[in-house]
Order: sequence, then C-alpha cells, then structure tokens
Amino acid sequence: MKGAFTMLMEELRVDDVHYFCNFVRVPPEMFDELLTRVGPRITKKNTRWRRAHSPGVKLSLTLRFLASGNAYRSLHYHWRIPHNTISKIVHEVVLAIIEEYTGEVIRFPCTPQEWRAIAQRFGERWQFWHALGAMDGKHVGLRKPPKSGTLYYNYKHFFSIILMALVDADYSFFWVDIGAPGSAGDAHIFNGSELCEILETQIGPIPQAEPLPGAQRDIPYFLIGDDAFTLKTW
Repeated sequence: MKGAFTMLMEELRVDDVHYFCNFVRVPPEMFDELLTRVGPRITKKNTRWRRAHSPGVKLSLTLRFLASGNAYRSLHYHWRIPHNTISKIVHEVVLAIIEEYTGEVIRFPCTPQEWRAIAQRFGERWQFWHALGAMDGKHVGLRKPPKSGTLYYNYKHFFSIILMALVDADYSFFWVDIGAPGSAGDAHIFNGSELCEILETQIGPIPQAEPLPGAQRDIPYFLIGDDAFTLKTW
C-alpha cells in the first residue's frame, strides 16, 4: 500500500534525516530499534479476507499521531487507512511500546547511591548541587469527558489531564504521575503521591544531608520545583 511510510519516510531517511526526525520525533536509528523490538508484538497474519498492515506502517502512523496530535480522519489521507482502523492501531502500538520498555526507560532510583548519581550529574551539568530532580506538571489537552462537569477544565481554559514528571539533569523522566483531572493543582497531585510520602517520612532511599563540595555544613538533598509547590527542606 502506497502512503507516508512507503514513500515519504523512505525518501526522508535517505535525503533529509532532520525532517525524518521532525516527522516522527525520532531519528532513523531509534525508529529501527523500536521496529525491531516492538514489531513482533504488533505483527498480525494475513487472512483470506484481508492483508494485515505491516509493523512499520503501524509504528510510523502511531509516532506521527503522537508527534502531531492530528485527527485520525486527517491521518487517513497520509496512510491510506480508515480512521476507525487507525484508532485501533494507535492503541495497540502504544500498549506494545509500554510493555516492551517498562522498567527500562523510566526507572525510579532505589538506593542512596542511585540518588547521589542523579545529584552529581545536576552539579556537574547545571552547577546545582544536591538536586535530586526537577519537577513540573504539563496539561495534556483532551475532549471534555461526558458528564464530567468542569472537573477536567483547567485554568488555561481548556480540558485536560495532567502529566506530572520528575526529570534528571539530562531531561530523562524517572517518575511520572499521569491522569489527574485538569482542575487539580500541581501541589495537590504531588502531596497525594507516594513520592511525597517517601520524602516526608524519610523512610526511603533518599541520601542523608551532606556538605556541598568545598563546604563543611550539611545540606539536605532536594527536588527543584516552581512556586506551585510548598517550600520544604527537601
């Protein structure tokens, strides 16, 4: 089947890698790795009634949807696949990616040594010593859920769910909270999280206070956040 995968992406892979990356938000090497690892999970057999869509078509379609947010009916013209089939493909591929990469991409630190390694990287890259991560919330727009009132209506005046993430010095996620309604505040979501409980009770693997480089006084390790979060020693 001729479409964006067999024509446009193959041309971009050869002639313009920058636009390939812009189109699906990953370079060709990462796309090939995803296809190798996720492909077996999304491969289906041809039948007497229909030919199955290839894993490459499914993956490229899903990545383009995630990158652009285009409507299924709009993507239909680029991939030559009905919009109702696209909705099933996106769901299938996203679940396959999660199952394949769970525990590998987003890995929460479990020991004081792992937390110190994050803090060390913050100090080396940003000169912000003892930082264990930077946290903020992101509103992900969605259609108003039926019978939800204003629960998902946020202060930016659109409907959303909230993605809250904690990232290291290289912008990699290692803790996420996804799905809180848009009307909730960042502090409210964080205060109800397991991560906050670990920090409040100090029963987790967070390292004890230590001196900053070249200093004598013990300084606690801490998270970085904006003024939406309550100021604490951590």
